[in-house]
Formats: sequence, structure tokens, C-alpha cells
Amino acid sequence: MADDILLPGQLIPLPRGPAPRLGSGTFSRDAQPRATLVGVPRYDGPVLAITRVRPHPPAPNSTVLGVITRLSPLQATLSITVVDGIPLPAGEEFTGVIRTQDVRATEKDRVKIGDCFRGGDVVRGIVISLGDARSYFVTTARNDLGVIFATSESGGTMEPVSWQEMRCAKTGRIEKRKCAKPDELK
Repeated sequence: MADDILLPGQLIPLPRGPAPRLGSGTFSRDAQPRATLVGVPRYDGPVLAITRVRPHPPAPNSTVLGVITRLSPLQATLSITVVDGIPLPAGEEFTGVIRTQDVRATEKDRVKIGDCFRGGDVVRGIVISLGDARSYFVTTARNDLGVIFATSESGGTMEPVSWQEMRCAKTGRIEKRKCAKPDELK
């Protein structure tokens, strides 16, 4: 479903045949139909409209994106802003917790949270379960999960060089992180 979601300004793919009339949630620029809101294209006869996608709270097996807000020796706290590919509305966010035993699948007893995450890192994870009343338990224990965007101590953008290291594009310095395998390296 997330592949069908359009963002504001994005081109709306049209089926073959006569051009549909534009309905709610659409506009035309350069004779191309575009979305005005986050949603899914729907056809009601000859009328094309965008139906708003409602975000939902995380559930077990939801893929989430969030920013690391706090670190302790036993866990990292994550401010969840995207659930299953759908951004949450401004001001609405959920809290996730990545415990040391949920960082990676092997050598769980040797994990040091400070070597895996830093404040401000953007992380992709999967919700394991509902935690306490305030947070969700999240795991990064798969190759495609972990840090997807980070800034170095010197302020440069980081790029992954292995599953546990990132390099600063500005200084070339290596820093430890639990990296998500880039999408283009399937």
C-alpha cells in the first residue's frame, strides 16, 4: 500500500484511455495531474480524486522511522515520526525504545548502545511489541534496520562503510553505528 501513496505535488499516474476529470485532492500543472495532499488515487467513474491516508499508531510488525532522542547504557529512545511509510501529522509522535538485546541478532550481550546510536540519528526499525503505557519496543536486529541517516561529531553527513561503521563525508573520520543496509544494495 505504501507504494501507492502520493505526496503533495507528486504526479498522479494515469491509466490508458481518456483523461479523467480532476476531483478533490488534485490539481493540474503543465497539463499533468498532481496530488494536493498525502493520499491514494481513486477513480469514481470519470473522476480522479485523492483519498487522504490516515496515519495509524504503531502495531507489532510496523516499520517505523524515528530520531534518537535519548541514550542510556541499556537503551536508546526513539521519537517515531513515520509508521509503515506514512508520516504522522505535525505534533503527533510516538516513543519507541531500542533495548540492548534488540539492537542486533547476534552477540546481544556485547552490545554497547553508545557504539550503535547517537542523539539525532534517524533509525529504521520494526515494532516488536507495545512496551509500557508510554512507549513501544523496537528492534533493529535485521540487516535492513538501523541508522539510515546520521551527522558526525563535526557536523558532516555520514555514509555507511560497513554494518557497524559510518564515515564522515567532510572529514573522512570513522564513527561506530548500527547501520541499516542501504536499499540499493539488495
